[in-house]
Amino acid sequence: MSGQAEKADIHLQLRAGTDAAMYLGWLRVIVDEGLYEEDFVRDWTTGFDELKERLAEYPLDRVAEITGVAPEQIQAAARMYAGARSACMPWSPTTDQQVSSTSAIRCQSILKAICGHLDVPGGELMYGFNAEYLTESKLELHEALTPEQRAKQLGYDEYPAFTHRTGELLAPHTKRVYGHEYANLVMGSYMANPSSLFRAMADGDPYPVKAFFTLGNNTLMSYANQPRIRAALTNQDLIVAHELFMTPTAELADYVLPGDTWLERPNIHDSFGWRSWLISSEQAVQPPGECRSVFAFWVDLAERMGLGDQMPWKTLEDMLDHRMKPMGMSYRRFIDTYDMRIAKHEYRSYRRTGFGTPSGKIELSSSVLADIGLDPLPYYREPHRDPAFPYNVFIGVREDPYFQTGQRQLPSARKMSPLPKIFVHPDDARDEGLTEGDWVAVSSGHGTVSGVVELRPDMLRGHLRVPHGWWFPELLGKLDGAGAHEHNDGVLINDTPDHLDREQGVPQFKGFAGALARLDGPPAHMDDVLHLKDATPVLFT
Repeated sequence: MSGQAEKADIHLQLRAGTDAAMYLGWLRVIVDEGLYEEDFVRDWTTGFDELKERLAEYPLDRVAEITGVAPEQIQAAARMYAGARSACMPWSPTTDQQVSSTSAIRCQSILKAICGHLDVPGGELMYGFNAEYLTESKLELHEALTPEQRAKQLGYDEYPAFTHRTGELLAPHTKRVYGHEYANLVMGSYMANPSSLFRAMADGDPYPVKAFFTLGNNTLMSYANQPRIRAALTNQDLIVAHELFMTPTAELADYVLPGDTWLERPNIHDSFGWRSWLISSEQAVQPPGECRSVFAFWVDLAERMGLGDQMPWKTLEDMLDHRMKPMGMSYRRFIDTYDMRIAKHEYRSYRRTGFGTPSGKIELSSSVLADIGLDPLPYYREPHRDPAFPYNVFIGVREDPYFQTGQRQLPSARKMSPLPKIFVHPDDARDEGLTEGDWVAVSSGHGTVSGVVELRPDMLRGHLRVPHGWWFPELLGKLDGAGAHEHNDGVLINDTPDHLDREQGVPQFKGFAGALARLDGPPAHMDDVLHLKDATPVLFT
């Protein structure tokens, strides 16, 4: 149970991976009871009748059976949301890491729209680009790629939602609303699908990939199907890692370039182009030794590839000066003047511009998804089940001392959380004959990881939670992957088509089938793990 859940008036403790079904249940209540904004639906949406037909497939009894939440609770929550004067429904990676990810997020968007919470005070604001700052979308040069080159993007055919294939269908409408064809919001649009990329790297399907740059990312441990990622990396002719510390990924690299930290470079934060505010970030110290920024890496590479005219800046501050031109001031003047600058927001701007869709309205039944051969309406898809794997496994948990796969070098962090854990409900532990601190293995049929039991009475029974990012820096050079292959949650995740979201190709990280088994004790390699009193940071070796 999260801190938010503890304070909630209604806590919908649903079975992991069933968010889309829950939202479809909300929509069924809101539509059946007429709790939506009729004028907005009439004037600013298309496909309402088709949506009603789809919702007929999700009566509350069915939604309750799927999610494990009582119909009365689902109904009460839907009424609370629809009846609120204003409400926010923040994006969450939990919702966005399931085989029904796209449908769940579409349901969220539909709820925001039809309940009157879109681009209103206290609701979900539609910021668009900040007119005072040159966004990354305008620096990325998507338009420099030919249509033939864009079509080579891995995932373009199989999982097109965030590739150029869908972007090209939306481009004229995006330009109409945002002034630019390529609105790469939150740096998540126009990207290769990770599973398709690692398959091409490992197997040459649909074409070989033979060079890989990893920057600000412990790639081996950060995606689904870790065994294939290892095969992909070891099949490369060249791997370059830009890193602060030696990691299991950097250990596989041909070259490790020492990077800088955010305190060692100037910057202006614009929330990844998502919000209309700018935040000052001044360089505090010079990077030590040969440490250099990602900016310097890309500029040097562009120069050597004959593309220097596309990146003509000598320093990062020069580039920031370029991005500040719409405001008519330099980076230096900005940070001397503002800690934060928030642009004035125009509520309900869609009344002036329309929405960035072919119809100019919110398409409850998506014409774009229909055009690329996908279901235009949201749906719930049950993930693969196997009676031999009775638990619902929930991965991606971040432990407080660490961020993602980082900070394992810090003795203070390791003292707070020295071993990989498996979170288990006390009743499930009792049935399995387990006590806190026992070593156990979690298996998915695709892979197995181990850790020590931590009893969590706030969890839902029948669930296992596996924290993300475990490896041991002291095992670098002694054990392949430094413990990542034995303890990191990515080992458990299958990314074959049956286990991926159909639109985006997102794996089922939340609520996949798993089994739990006792181990006689810790794995043999734990003998080489440093005692906490002896732990020292491991840098480059």
